[in-house]
Amino acid sequence: MGTIKVQTENIFPIIKKFLYSDNEIFLRELVSNAVDASQKLKALSSMGEFKGTLGSLRVEVIVDKAAGTITIKDNGIGMTSEEIEKYITQIAFSGAEEFVNKYKDKVDKNVVIGHFGLGFYSAFMVAKKVEIFSLSYKENAKAIRWECDGSPEYQMEDIATKTERGTDIVLHIADDCLEYLETTKIEGLLKKYCKFLPVEIKFGTRKEFIPTEEKDKDGKAVQKEIETDNIINNPTPAWTKKPAELTDEDYKSFYHELYPMQFEEPLFNIHLNVDYPFNLTGILYFPRLSNKLEMPKDRIQLYSNQVFVTDNVENIVPDFLTLLRGVIDSPDIPLNVSRSYLQADSNVKKISSHITKKVADKLEELFKKDRADFEKKWDDIKVFVQYGMMSDEKFFEKAKNFALFKNTEGKYFTFEEYENHVKGNQTDTDKRIIYLYTTNVSEQHAYIDAAKSRGYDVILMETMIDAHYINQLESKLKDTSFVRVDSDTVDKLIKKDEKQPSKLSEEQNKKLQPVIEGVVPKEQFMVVFESLSEKDAPMLITRPEFMRRMKDMNALGGGGMNFYGKLAEMYNLVVNSNHPLISRLLSETNADKSRL
Repeated sequence: MGTIKVQTENIFPIIKKFLYSDNEIFLRELVSNAVDASQKLKALSSMGEFKGTLGSLRVEVIVDKAAGTITIKDNGIGMTSEEIEKYITQIAFSGAEEFVNKYKDKVDKNVVIGHFGLGFYSAFMVAKKVEIFSLSYKENAKAIRWECDGSPEYQMEDIATKTERGTDIVLHIADDCLEYLETTKIEGLLKKYCKFLPVEIKFGTRKEFIPTEEKDKDGKAVQKEIETDNIINNPTPAWTKKPAELTDEDYKSFYHELYPMQFEEPLFNIHLNVDYPFNLTGILYFPRLSNKLEMPKDRIQLYSNQVFVTDNVENIVPDFLTLLRGVIDSPDIPLNVSRSYLQADSNVKKISSHITKKVADKLEELFKKDRADFEKKWDDIKVFVQYGMMSDEKFFEKAKNFALFKNTEGKYFTFEEYENHVKGNQTDTDKRIIYLYTTNVSEQHAYIDAAKSRGYDVILMETMIDAHYINQLESKLKDTSFVRVDSDTVDKLIKKDEKQPSKLSEEQNKKLQPVIEGVVPKEQFMVVFESLSEKDAPMLITRPEFMRRMKDMNALGGGGMNFYGKLAEMYNLVVNSNHPLISRLLSETNADKSRL
């Protein structure tokens, strides 16, 4: 008999309610411990401190619904009674941490998953009693049985029934957690949390059909049904390998392993491999993005030493990175799954910043290496780049070298190239360069044609975040303004010194104004007269740039824009006083009055 040396008062309620945000984490913790036991034995063998036969290192999870138990078995390092006293009965004393410190000059510290010594006690989140059966790898070691019912008291004894090296953890499931005795539930959790652990994990068996030498009547090989071990994980996922070892097909195959319901191929990927100032590996994929700012359902997955941590990465990585898919793995990401803990963790913040830099570097590399291919991909990634530029200052500084404008002719320009392309003809009297843009080529084609008739160039701004993006660019690009082609008459889009003379006098305009106002809704349209070219349309509907942009920003959720969102839609009905139809309308109006 003995008493657990609890270093924090009332530790079990704390473990059950507060240490983890979800009780299903118990399986991840216990399987990770079993993997650690296997990895430790492998490390000792490589250093010559274990002379025996390793055999096939494997973790097995067994559900016995009739007995009401879940067993996690490994054939790893095992424990002596002294080690159980030290690592199990003294809560928060981490065996993994001590192992790493002892062999820090001989073994990679990232080989072992655990660091905190609390993982084992997550078992009591679902179990009313826990048993440990363990036999150490050490010579002449005795098998030990340990038992605890969740109170600070435990029992431990030597046993003769366990003859194989390793540890079995047996959970007697509590009455309020019987859902964990369903095999489908446990298999789902294993695939969620343990899908890429570095040691094989067996969960029952599965049936397979293999061809035999026997032929059927059609000459085809007869299939034979066999039963084989159900290995639920891939111990060597793509991100653990070097990029030189992987082909494009390997990356695509791994993408579909991560996201089996995604049938569309990713555009390209970024392989992360960093060992300073922290350890970080991973693969990020760029999916095709629509012009709508929609967060994908399949998010980036965070791992720590191949142990799944979370895929709920908002506020952990920058928002714009959540548009990507893939895996980030670092031993510096804590296994605690409290979101507030992860968000506040300094290592997570450093990793997040570094990933942003790596993504920007990769995009710039792709742009410089093959610009034509980059331009083909631009329409599919521009929302990501624009969102990143708006939300991260450092990303903006990098991205301004490869971010592109696309004009209505389908040509692409960098920021610097486009400035040089338009500044000669599109600089106004205030020495500002005016970038004309359209949000819909088909709906605004008449305005685009009018602008092109003046020799102006028009760029496409068709995404729902462009109103915000344009505002940012105006604050960043020197002496530059963005003006939508339908925001004013073509001669006023870019303020020039020259002005068309008017065929109608002010008095004639005043005569026509009430006639036109009488046939349009006054609450929506303001009638104004402009002296345009005779070739321009007799009437144009324009929408002032400022008001339209504020309403667009409000529609996306621009903070502080609610006032503009509530205002009624207002348009200018511009009457071309130089058009023959307007002169004719004036003549007919005068004739009607003379007949009166």
